[in-house]
Amino acid sequence: MGNGRMAIGVIGSGSWATAIVKILHENNPRVNWYIRQEESRREVRTRHRNPRYLSDVRFNMEHLHLADSIDELVETSEVIFVVVPSAYLATWFEPLTADLSSRLVVTAIKGIVPGEHLTASEFLKRHHGLSYAHMGVVSGPCHAEEVAMQRLSYLTVACKAPEDSERVANLLRSDYIRVTPSQDIYGTEYSAILKNIYAVASGIGHGLGYGDNFQAVLTCNAQDELERFLEGTYPSPRNANASPYLGDLLVTCYSQFSRNRTFGLMIGKGYSVLSAQMEMNMVAEGYYASDGIDHISRQHGVELPIAETIHRILYEGANARREFEQLSTLLV
Repeated sequence: MGNGRMAIGVIGSGSWATAIVKILHENNPRVNWYIRQEESRREVRTRHRNPRYLSDVRFNMEHLHLADSIDELVETSEVIFVVVPSAYLATWFEPLTADLSSRLVVTAIKGIVPGEHLTASEFLKRHHGLSYAHMGVVSGPCHAEEVAMQRLSYLTVACKAPEDSERVANLLRSDYIRVTPSQDIYGTEYSAILKNIYAVASGIGHGLGYGDNFQAVLTCNAQDELERFLEGTYPSPRNANASPYLGDLLVTCYSQFSRNRTFGLMIGKGYSVLSAQMEMNMVAEGYYASDGIDHISRQHGVELPIAETIHRILYEGANARREFEQLSTLLV
């Protein structure tokens, strides 16, 4: 399955970017990959692996080209996947001078740009002139580690135009990747952001000693909050029990691979936010998402008791045990 005239591009170097590259370069004859760290680019070129993330994944270099700059990547790619942590999105795109406007840019970023309270697509629209007609979102209950093991996984691709959703979906489909096209850019993107906050909550609860019974009720209430946020900010006909919404929430709250759950677990066990961040090798997007969603939900007058609890713990220094004792009285 090729994409026609031009190659596909991937911007990013972490575990999810590495997984996306694995999927794409197995399906398509030419994939460009931009990694900022020169040492990592050299390692991929010479040893055919990413030394820092999913290092067991080996790449077929006949189908993979390492770009030396973001401009080179943009100029030689028609469809571009952006897969970097939200906190570093501005840094990755700062050197860009090439024109993005004629490209189809698909974000796979499950976070909020800190300080600006923008999703990745909103950031690219505001700072790089992209319209939603030229953007898409890929998300779903899909951990990079399971992609590396080629375990059956499910993704959703959301673009404004149905033909673009189908086009991007075809780039990703394989024996172990099932892809559903969608037009719900906002719902897909915000669900991917919110579920990280609720995974932090799940981890904190586990760290504090709450059991499976509590976790089940917490997750049910989290799903209710997620749906309430979407309807209060971007109302649209959608099935909030589908995989990009509820499915992604469930796997992120329960999986051993969930970095946000791990981050929350450390907070629940008494780590400070800074200590937990320093000990983790990967970014927990739920930390940045917590502040952004708190800001956005207040703007829209949407009440999110669980998300508000997590914000008080992470940003206001509130005691996690006392906050969860209070939260437990609000859950139904």
